[in-house]
Amino acid sequence: MKKSELLNWFQEEYQRWELLLAAIGQKRMTQSGVNGKWAMRDIIAHLTGWQLNLTNQFIAAMNGELESPPPWSKELKSEDDINAWIYETNRKKDLGQVLEDARQVHEKMRDAISNLPDDIRIETIDSKFHVVYINDQRFAVGEFFHHFYDDHQSDVRTWLSRTENE
Repeated sequence: MKKSELLNWFQEEYQRWELLLAAIGQKRMTQSGVNGKWAMRDIIAHLTGWQLNLTNQFIAAMNGELESPPPWSKELKSEDDINAWIYETNRKKDLGQVLEDARQVHEKMRDAISNLPDDIRIETIDSKFHVVYINDQRFAVGEFFHHFYDDHQSDVRTWLSRTENE
């Protein structure tokens, strides 16, 4: 895969994401029950938190740095602890700020992909999973979307069908 193709794919995935958010509508994004007590806004903040960490690591690797510190404390090791931290950090933000944070992180990753050399090694694992290699590190730059599809899309679709007439 070429860098330009990866960038196009990344933008197309983001457009699909935006269409989903538009279909949900801002009124329903704060309704709990999508995944346990989480509302759609909480899922967006969750995905954004993980994507911010990945984006920072990706940019650090591009700049020849070993790593970038995560947004959360280094003492947090388990996914559950990190997820709890992301939830607590974002739960009092209004929906507009959560959406803006997600947009900014998307733009940051898009810009980083744009700044890759044209001859960067990119592997396609399957049609929706692409890996970029920087030195000896591999990055799934579309993790925001992969994580959503693998772990949250089913819950969101089920919730949408339950709340369709609300």
